[in-house]
Amino acid sequence: MAKLLVKLQRYFRRKPVRFFTLLALYLAAGSLVFLHSGFAGEPTVTGSQRSPGAGEGPGLPYLGVMQLSRGFKAAAMMPEGGRRHGPWFKSTSKEPAERAKAGDYGSTRSRALRGRSGREKEEDRARYIGCYMDNTRRRTLRGVSFFDYKKMTVFRCQDNCAERGYLYAGLEFGAECYCGHKVQASNASESECNMECKGERSNICGGVNRLSIYRLELAQESARRYGSAIFRGCFRRPDNVSVALPVSQLMLNMSVDKCVDFCTEKEYPLSALAGITCRCGFPTTLFTLHEREDEQLCAQKCAGEEFESCGTAEYLLVYQTQVQDNRCMDRRFLPTRAKQLVALASFPGAGNTWARHLIELATGFYTGSYYFDGSLYNKGFKGERDHWRSGRTICIKTHESGQKEIESFDSAILLIRNPYKALMAEFNRKYGGHIGFAAHAHWKGKEWPEFVANYAPWWATHTLDWLRYGKRVLVVHFEDLKRDLFAQLQRMVGLLGIAACEDRLLCVEGQKDGNFKRSGLRKLEYDPYTPEMRKMISGYIKTVDTALKLRNLSGVPDDYYPR
Repeated sequence: MAKLLVKLQRYFRRKPVRFFTLLALYLAAGSLVFLHSGFAGEPTVTGSQRSPGAGEGPGLPYLGVMQLSRGFKAAAMMPEGGRRHGPWFKSTSKEPAERAKAGDYGSTRSRALRGRSGREKEEDRARYIGCYMDNTRRRTLRGVSFFDYKKMTVFRCQDNCAERGYLYAGLEFGAECYCGHKVQASNASESECNMECKGERSNICGGVNRLSIYRLELAQESARRYGSAIFRGCFRRPDNVSVALPVSQLMLNMSVDKCVDFCTEKEYPLSALAGITCRCGFPTTLFTLHEREDEQLCAQKCAGEEFESCGTAEYLLVYQTQVQDNRCMDRRFLPTRAKQLVALASFPGAGNTWARHLIELATGFYTGSYYFDGSLYNKGFKGERDHWRSGRTICIKTHESGQKEIESFDSAILLIRNPYKALMAEFNRKYGGHIGFAAHAHWKGKEWPEFVANYAPWWATHTLDWLRYGKRVLVVHFEDLKRDLFAQLQRMVGLLGIAACEDRLLCVEGQKDGNFKRSGLRKLEYDPYTPEMRKMISGYIKTVDTALKLRNLSGVPDDYYPR
């Protein structure tokens, strides 16, 4: 046998053409056998059952009428785990087949079924009512809104609005989602809603100042109740209550949910319960919500719900409804080029993105960035794409701390945060995204100790460099901004050269969280800082505290120390 193989090898080595000819014939024969087995047999597959018809056995699955384009007779699809069929199948069946186990997602039929299934689900949860006009000054849907210039889809918008209990969801400009309880505009031509969704090209997401609006059939009734409203506290009745809270309704059977629902329907962000009177309005200089009273002064039982408090004629129990206060939501680029470059400087993790959100709402102008973060741009920070020297934005985000970079700016807002919190926030961002969390393995692995060793010194040098090289530096502590947002935001807006409108700042207080706040549901159950880390960080805190006091500034807040 071995001698025969050696002779064959020598023969084909002398005559290679014959060898390749035989190989080609062998492959061709195998292909013919493969094709024959694919179209002659009729293997069974799992599928949706129907009643047996003519020529069918009682146990055969119904797969629809299938046609083959190359003259082949109809053939059933391969069973689970078998070969996928090619793109020549066309289905004429209008009945959706259950394909969960068939696993054949590469075919045209499979894609069509998935699309149909998606549309049916969409129709179950929402009904399209048309294309409507919109106005940036007076929105058609006046609830919450959010933007995503990369991944916006119809379903995502509907889901966000339904989750918050709104009746309508509207999409605009391919990437903007607006929610509301009432459509307050006239219809537009369907041809004017002509922009594809950024996250799914097959669907339309409104147009320029045009909303594609859906009525949410499955909006959670419970979400529209007061459980989704925010309790603001007990407040003394304002002097001119009819002006401060212009809409009112007598409710003999008063309850919290009745008053909240009434003000939500009237499109007001504040619902104030005053015994048997429900009042609605906006936070204004007449009713700032800054001076809370003891809640016992509002502890009068509701006439329609004995376990709830409904306030009194003199002390109002106030809730913030789901209605978005749009007095501070309009934003644009500066109309003329800025004469000075103002930095919004901070160590990473110190709340720079949140501060940008507040500044944009307070001033009505976009903020820029020394960098480019596509995820922030996609979430609505439109100044992110501009070059930082463009002069079109009100201030520039930066984490830089070198002398040359700092001296490039004419003035700066320096945001400082407790280093223990800032380091953890930046570690979460680095390994989990802007509002995500680092995995447990990262905290327990080598990543966390290395991170602290590298970043903790930077926390101190960042502040020291800006104090040394910066021009006109306004120091704002993150903790003070959280505790007294109104006063601190007034300081920040003043440095930017914008006349602070008090009603607009009050509006910002109601929208302060934005879309860049971690839920807090995944807080670590242990302290990640070792005694050696705490000793090192405490030394940096003392250094920064001394530097601030040498400039006649208040030192770091007291809660930086007790560790």
